[in-house]
Amino acid sequence: MKKLMTLLVMMVMVAVTLPSHAMAAPMSAKVYKDPNCGCCAVYADYLAKREVEVEVIETDQVVEMSRMMGIPDNMQGCHLTMIDGYAISGHVPFETIERLLAERPDFKAITLPGMPMGSPGMGGIKNQPFETYQISGGTAEIYDVR
Repeated sequence: MKKLMTLLVMMVMVAVTLPSHAMAAPMSAKVYKDPNCGCCAVYADYLAKREVEVEVIETDQVVEMSRMMGIPDNMQGCHLTMIDGYAISGHVPFETIERLLAERPDFKAITLPGMPMGSPGMGGIKNQPFETYQISGGTAEIYDVR
């Protein structure tokens, strides 16, 4: 019995001292992109550099898929990323994705509309804050500003 208790204590100590990412399953994402879009591939690389397992799927149905997720046409980005049941449209910063996954809100989609300069995966210099919107019930409200 004493050996079992010692073993359990050691296991708990190892678990407590390991970095949290060592025990968690890696985050995985599916990036749906138009075959002719280069910035979408750069965004997929941006996610991969943050230890996200990324699968890139080329399709000409990104607009339709975004609509199915409730994202209005004027709020869509150029690609659609699916992570853990959430639709992420456009060049959303990773910190916003981390917030989304930590909070687990009831809505199912966020979007950074258009292709803002300086956003992850886009070239250029950031010239304004990135306003990411939550999409719920056909309405859009600001979810995060970076």
